[in-house]
Amino acid sequence: MSNDVQLDAIDRTILNELQRDGRLSNLELAQRVHLSASACLRRVKRLEDSGVIAQYVALLNPKMIGRQGTSYTIVNLERMTPAALAAFEQAVRDMPEILDCFYVAGTHDYLIRFAYKDAEDLERMHSHVLMQLPEVARSNSMLVLRTVKKTTAFEL
Repeated sequence: MSNDVQLDAIDRTILNELQRDGRLSNLELAQRVHLSASACLRRVKRLEDSGVIAQYVALLNPKMIGRQGTSYTIVNLERMTPAALAAFEQAVRDMPEILDCFYVAGTHDYLIRFAYKDAEDLERMHSHVLMQLPEVARSNSMLVLRTVKKTTAFEL
């Protein structure tokens, strides 16, 4: 995606509506943004082609699929060589349990998010998944007690 994509007020309205409900039909979306169906479809296609709309997904309720807890875990590596970073990052990509992994600035190296079923699953994730990743020296987990705010929508 080019960083110089220009979004006008109609584009922002389309994006806001789709962030609220990605399952809107083109006709429903067009009515909400006051465009003809064909004009709306052209704009959505342009937003998709430019990469502004990266993908469409269904967001699951973790508790409804047995994931009672969420952990944000800080990970520090033994070495920060290009080979060590590449090995760690590839191993993370190969772990379906890991939902997010961010390379971060500051005193720590990575921030990982995963959801777990119970205390036993949390221990398994820590001991048999995270600490077994290449080059991991130490980790520090923060367990979510209550979600105050969670959104996937960007303010436009």
